[in-house]
Amino acid sequence: METKNRTLVNRLEEILEKNRDAQKGYAKAAENAKDHNLKAYFQNKSGERGTFNQILHKELVASYDEIDNDGSFTGTLHRAWMDVKAFFSGDNDESMLEEAIRGDKAAVEEYEEVLNESQLPSNVALVIREQLVKIRTDLNKVKSMEDLIS
Repeated sequence: METKNRTLVNRLEEILEKNRDAQKGYAKAAENAKDHNLKAYFQNKSGERGTFNQILHKELVASYDEIDNDGSFTGTLHRAWMDVKAFFSGDNDESMLEEAIRGDKAAVEEYEEVLNESQLPSNVALVIREQLVKIRTDLNKVKSMEDLIS
């Protein structure tokens, strides 16, 4: 695979890895959440990221054949940070929600960067755009949840 293409594939693999990590992080947050609505929100987000993973992985394999299937080191650190944060804040729902918002904002930036790639296959670009819209929509909705938890 040529270097430019490999770089793009690496960036797409990073998005896939971070979605896997987000899925696990949301599941962990759901375990720690005290508020029933927030617990349901985190469970829903975990399931959504699982669906993102399936769809994106399918398109990446169709476009590039081999895809790395390991979780990212930074995602593991993020989940560990959420565990520490939950421990020190007494499983504070507001802190977990703020951390989830921070993670989704970072995801939006990564998705936008990948969409600027000129060699992005149209089928992969479509999936990335659809997932980006969903993440942005959820970020807008979560502001009302943040007000309820505060």
